[in-house]
Amino acid sequence: MKRNEVLELCKENNVDVVKGEKTSELMLKLKEIGVLVVKRGRPVNENSERQKRLKELEEKRKNGTLKRGRPVNKNSERQKRLKELEEKRKNGTLKRGRPVNENSERQLKLKKMEERIKNGEVIKKGRPVNENSERQKKLKEQAEKLEVKSKS
Repeated sequence: MKRNEVLELCKENNVDVVKGEKTSELMLKLKEIGVLVVKRGRPVNENSERQKRLKELEEKRKNGTLKRGRPVNKNSERQKRLKELEEKRKNGTLKRGRPVNENSERQLKLKKMEERIKNGEVIKKGRPVNENSERQKKLKEQAEKLEVKSKS
């Protein structure tokens, strides 16, 4: 739009024009009033296939019937597995993780430990102490020396 046309629109709609005001500023004033609507870019052909498709999509969005993403195949192996897992979750029968082998060496050891605890036996944590090791012998000697000093 040329400056002369913008100035004429300003006069028609009683918009104050200050001397030296830019054309773009005048166009903004006209836009605020609602007189001027400037469309940028190339004109839209309402009868084109793309515009028809866009209108159809907009209608579907408004209705809530627009399908998004890839459709789900209900008979696929994955969907069957997911359905089965969901049912197990609801029933509370879903097992997670690796199954326990009751006859493994570790499980047998744990059972024995539980039985000993039930019988009232005190089980120390950690590695058992080897009384015949060099370190234990030194510690025993130091303890004896401390006892002798503390008695005297």
